[in-house]
Amino acid sequence: GEELVVGRLILRALAEACGVHDAVDLGLSATEDVRESEASYRDPLEALIGGHIRTAAFPSDGTWAADSRHSGGILPGSFNPLHDGHRKLATAASDILGAPVAYELSITNVDKPPLAEDVIRNRVSQFAGLETVMVTDAHVFFEKARLFPGGVLIIGVDTLSRLVDPHYYGGDEARMLLALSEIESAGCRFLVAGRLEGDEYRALGDVPVPPMFSGLFQGIPESNFREDVSSSELRIAGKAP
Repeated sequence: GEELVVGRLILRALAEACGVHDAVDLGLSATEDVRESEASYRDPLEALIGGHIRTAAFPSDGTWAADSRHSGGILPGSFNPLHDGHRKLATAASDILGAPVAYELSITNVDKPPLAEDVIRNRVSQFAGLETVMVTDAHVFFEKARLFPGGVLIIGVDTLSRLVDPHYYGGDEARMLLALSEIESAGCRFLVAGRLEGDEYRALGDVPVPPMFSGLFQGIPESNFREDVSSSELRIAGKAP
């Protein structure tokens, strides 16, 4: 009975949205009534923060778009700040994939509090005139895979190390394997860039990936991309390139 009422509510909402105002009998009991509320947002970013949409895209022309689709590469990051290494990695990945690459900024992070709206807008403003940045609330990779099915997620070897380490899943290896399985089921895969860690350059082959999921990962050759400057180093130095 409850599902029948919900179905009729949906039909009525669709009818009203299409300009059809004939009443749909909801079949409510004498003690039930319908209460309506609505929320308005200045732009898709506010709607995303309000939990109304799943992605807010900021294309190079500076106009926001709600829940737009993207096929190709996805380069996640905090972009604090955006630097040449990010742009060079996006270019190298685009050349390998033969497809466009969009950046992805999540408003939440596993280990940090959610970003404030002014912080998000400031970071997004760095992309004006460049490629598209997709703002999401997907702080883990299987959530990103749900948003971008069939996409290629572009990560560094340091991120890969955490992605396949049960420690980051509460020490539960089964949870780690389940997350990788969900990413695979979404038709997503990874491009992995090497990185200088200490005095050692590490790449995909240096990370013990579960054999059953080895096909999910493709390395970016060092000859295609290598950038030894990170956002954290730039913040410590107090400058951006």
